[in-house]
Amino acid sequence: MDINRKTAYSTLLDIESKKAYSNLTLNHQIRLSRPNSPAFVRELVYGVLERKLTLDHYLDQLVREGIRSLRKQELTILRMGLYQLGYMDSVPEYAGVNESVTLAKKFCRSKAGLVNGVLREYLNRKDTLQLPDRDQDEIRYLSVKYSYAPWIIEKWLKYYNTDFVEQLLEAGNQRPPMTIRVNRLKVTREELAARLEQEGFQTEPCHLYADALSVKGGRLLETEMYRDGLFTPQDESSMLVAEKLDPGQGELIMDVCAAPGGKTTAIAERMGNTGKIIAGDIYTRRLDQVEREAKRLGILSIVTRPWDASRIDPEYIAGADRVLVDAPCSGLGVVRRKPEIKYREYSQEFMELPGKQLAILTASSAYVKPGGTLVYSTCTISPEENEHVVSAFLKENADFSRAESTLLLPNVNGTDGFFICVMKRQGR
Repeated sequence: MDINRKTAYSTLLDIESKKAYSNLTLNHQIRLSRPNSPAFVRELVYGVLERKLTLDHYLDQLVREGIRSLRKQELTILRMGLYQLGYMDSVPEYAGVNESVTLAKKFCRSKAGLVNGVLREYLNRKDTLQLPDRDQDEIRYLSVKYSYAPWIIEKWLKYYNTDFVEQLLEAGNQRPPMTIRVNRLKVTREELAARLEQEGFQTEPCHLYADALSVKGGRLLETEMYRDGLFTPQDESSMLVAEKLDPGQGELIMDVCAAPGGKTTAIAERMGNTGKIIAGDIYTRRLDQVEREAKRLGILSIVTRPWDASRIDPEYIAGADRVLVDAPCSGLGVVRRKPEIKYREYSQEFMELPGKQLAILTASSAYVKPGGTLVYSTCTISPEENEHVVSAFLKENADFSRAESTLLLPNVNGTDGFFICVMKRQGR
């Protein structure tokens, strides 16, 4: 049995059955199974996740009783087989079919014949299978073609025209580049690029963040350079938060929703390991990750502490030079990294997010010194979680004013979707 496809199958089944995060599950399964082509595994896993609704639409036309008759095991194998046949030019048709049948014989033996028949039927009918009729139901058409839950498309169509929404949907299905933040405490961008290229990686300078590189090449996180803390994988949009916060050396910074620590450590690097950064999160176990990253990067200025960011801690009222609120959000800006987000149902939790974000922003603003800076950021592009939250906050807090707002979009900027708003507190 092909170890790469077995690893992909185990990953996808875990995500489907346990609602696990794709990036964490994939990394865990790769470490566990040690496939000989992690790149193939990643392409197959993310491809199936990105196109799940499209694949299911076609499978529903090919399975006699429909896909509702299938268990997760055979459905996962059929999705993998269909994706290889329809989207992976590197996979010969015979291999896509035969390897899928082999998986079925191992994990759902009684369905091996079904898997074989459905995939061969797809090869016979692939040119005649149809998407939903756009004229009859545009939302369903876009949902199936680009594989997003219909409510997301309905939401975006409220704010953007159809052509722009299609571009946004397609951009969310593209594989993001590997971008890394250079640890300026240990190395310059030019020095790191030279060392990476000596080991066979291809690098290009990024354009939004001065200490960033785009890197091509496998097993980057297994290099000695990563273990020695010379860089951190991070999207440019996320790096930009630290730049907009503009921390100064020796200052007191509060990062109230810090875990897993990417922005916290970026702030520390910009401060030259001076001053003090108080990194808080409601979950203690997630703060352990912040501490591990700080240690790997050689950062000494971060102090972690668990707390609920929606509550004011009297100890720090008006004590911080700058406060970052990287608020919990719907994550609709990072679907190209976590495709499973596209299939979440619109729930009470989503409806309550703006209220939760406003509560955190309001409580955290108490820590800002007169003349200090407050930054609010999210990895979503929904105005309800971005502009509406900031506007509601400024309406009730006249001592703060907006200095700058930035909205980054995958189809415009080539980054994750991200919102950053910089506010200043009046006074000296």
